[in-house]
Amino acid sequence: MADENEEQQEQQADGGAKKKKLLLFGGLGAGVIIIIAVVVWLFTGDGYTTAKATDSSNSSNVVEADTSEAPQVGNALYVGMPRPFVFIVPGDARERTVQIKVQLMVRGEDNEELTKRHIPLIEGTLHQVFSSSTAEELKTANGKEKLRELALRELQSALTKVAGKGLVEQVLFTSMVMQ
Repeated sequence: MADENEEQQEQQADGGAKKKKLLLFGGLGAGVIIIIAVVVWLFTGDGYTTAKATDSSNSSNVVEADTSEAPQVGNALYVGMPRPFVFIVPGDARERTVQIKVQLMVRGEDNEELTKRHIPLIEGTLHQVFSSSTAEELKTANGKEKLRELALRELQSALTKVAGKGLVEQVLFTSMVMQ
């Protein structure tokens, strides 16, 4: 009798361990499947959007290529700064630390390459412009817009002196954090 009870307890313990292992592997398997599905969805979504944008820009280039040598609407390219700009600005009660991530919009692959070649000049100019602002200016949408316009003017001026043309059409703030 005692031997039978011990055997039943061992079988129940083995069955419980097997159930735990089965649940663990099942949960891990489901988690992996979910992660794979999300990754595939993200890559598929981005590929579709990029392909669609490329197709529409190519069709507009074909139409406008014969009309003039001015930059076409569909050939905007974006040059990202290699690192965010971090600087300190004066505020009412205390100084504040600001971080701004910037992308530059240029027209054409030639301007993109020239812009990439002049990244140190661009970074220096933008850092000088950004650090001359105040926390009060950066708190308002109007102040941010003025800073963006000032950055564009200064950047085009500096690039014109070095490269012979402004190269950059827009300065875009992709992220701004103030602490």
